[in-house]
Amino acid sequence: MNKRFVIGLDIGTTSAKAVVFDRSGHVISEHEEGYPTLHEQPSWSEQDPLSIEQAAITSIRLALQYKHISPDEIISVGLSSAMHSLICADEHNEPISPLITWADRRSIKQADELKASPEGENIYLKSGTPIHPMSPLIKLIWMKENQYTPYLNAAKFLSIKEFLTSRWFGIDAVDYSIASATGLFNIHTRSWNHEALKLASIEESQLSKPVPASYIFNGLKPQIAEAMGLNCDTPFAAGGSDGPLANLGIGAIEPGEAAITIGTSGAIRQMSKAPHTDRHQETFCYAFTDDLWVLGGPTNNGGNVLKWLKDVLGHEAAANALQNGEDPSALLIQSLEEIEPGAGKLLFLPYLSGERAPHWDANAKGAFVGLTVNHTHQHMVKAGLEGVLFNILTIKNSLERLTGDTKSIYASGGFARSKEWVQMMADIFGKEIKLPLSHQSSSWGAAWISLHAVGEAANLTGIKDKIPMTDAVYPDLEKHKRYQEIYPIFQNVYDALKPTFHDLSKLQ
Repeated sequence: MNKRFVIGLDIGTTSAKAVVFDRSGHVISEHEEGYPTLHEQPSWSEQDPLSIEQAAITSIRLALQYKHISPDEIISVGLSSAMHSLICADEHNEPISPLITWADRRSIKQADELKASPEGENIYLKSGTPIHPMSPLIKLIWMKENQYTPYLNAAKFLSIKEFLTSRWFGIDAVDYSIASATGLFNIHTRSWNHEALKLASIEESQLSKPVPASYIFNGLKPQIAEAMGLNCDTPFAAGGSDGPLANLGIGAIEPGEAAITIGTSGAIRQMSKAPHTDRHQETFCYAFTDDLWVLGGPTNNGGNVLKWLKDVLGHEAAANALQNGEDPSALLIQSLEEIEPGAGKLLFLPYLSGERAPHWDANAKGAFVGLTVNHTHQHMVKAGLEGVLFNILTIKNSLERLTGDTKSIYASGGFARSKEWVQMMADIFGKEIKLPLSHQSSSWGAAWISLHAVGEAANLTGIKDKIPMTDAVYPDLEKHKRYQEIYPIFQNVYDALKPTFHDLSKLQ
C-alpha cells in the first residue's frame, strides 16, 4: 500500500492532539483528547502522566479510524509537546510523582533567590531559560529544599515527551528544544550544564541523552503499536517543543519572520542562526536543530483572559449563543465592533496568572485602570483583549533588541480563528498579519520534521511551499495611530502597580 500520510502528535497543556496530514500539509483527519489539571494547593499545577499517555495513544488511534486510514499508509510520526514539564520516574519509567506543569508556581521563592544571585545570571546566559518557577531547574531546587519524596527516590527526571518515548521505545532521549527549556542545558554546547545540575543536586545519569529534532525512534513496542493502530516499524521523529515547531509549521523560519501564537497562553518567537541571550533576561533562547535556535517570549495570559471575561461579563453573549447554537466567545468579540480603540480610555493589565515575559513576575496581577460609570462590559472586554496584545507587543520590542526589526508576522493558535481579534492585532502592531489555512502549526511542524528525518523532505525550509495560507489581515492606519498614543500609557501601568502586587502577595 502507498505510504502517503504523516502524523503530527502534539502533547499540549490541556490535551493531546493527533493530526494526519498529506505531504502538502492539508489536514486529512484529527482527534483531540483532553485531560485535567489538578491543583492540590493554590499555586500547584499537576497532571497524571499515565492519563496523558492514554490520551496520546487514543488520539492517534481515533484520528486514523475516522478516515479509515491503514497503518501501512503512514510514513512517519513527528512529536511536539509543551515545555517545562517535570516528572520523577523510577528505573522502569514508571511515574513516582505527578507531572508538574509550566504553570506551577510553588517555587517562586527559589526563583527569586536564584535570579538575585550572580549564579542566576550565569545560568540564564548559558541555558537561555529565564529564571522563573516554570523552569524544571527551579522546580528541582524546590524539591531539594523541601525534601520532596519523589525527588529523593527518582532514578530519572523526565519531561512528558521523554516519559512517553522512554515507555514506547525503551530509549532515554530528549530533543534539544525540550532540553533547552529545562534550565539545565547549555544551548551553546548542546550539552547538560554541570553548574545547573549541581544547583539541583542531580546527576547527568538521571537525565536523557540530548538529540537533534531529526533523531528517529525505531522499534515501537508491539502493545503500544496495536493500541495506536500503527505498525511497529513506524518511525517517530523526536521533533521539538510546541513553540519552535509552530514557527516551522507556519513558515516563520527566516530572520525577521515572527510567529505569534495565542491559545490559553501565548508567545512570540523568531528563529535565529546563532544563540542570543543578554543580561536583561527578558526573552528565552532555545536550541532547536544543529544550526537553528528559537528566540522569543511567552505570556501566561492569552485565551485564558478571554475565557475569564466571558465567564464574568459575557452572560448575555452566552445566553444568545446557547439559544442559537453559536460560540459564546466569538459572539462576545463580535459585539465589540462599535467600541473605539482604547476602549474609552480604559486599560487592562492582563496578568491573571502572574506573568512570564516581559516582566517574569509570578506575583503580577490583573487590573483595570481608568474605569468610570460610563464604561460597559463591552468596554471591559475590549480593554482585556487589547491588554493581551499590548503585552505581546512589549515582548516583541524586547525581542527586536536581539533580532532586529520584525518584517513579517504569522499568527496561529485559537485566537487566529477570530477575525476581529486578529484585526485588533494588526491595528495595534501596525503590521500585516499572515494566517495559515490550518491552525495546527505545531503538529504540521512536527510532521515535517519527521518527513525530513526519514528522507522524504530535502530540508526544513521546503515547508514554506507546503503551508496552505488564507488571506492576510492588514492594519487600519487610523486605529494604529490611536493605539500608538495609548501604548506608552499601558507600559507605565505595570511599573506603577508592581509594588502593590508584591504587597498583595505577602498577605496571608
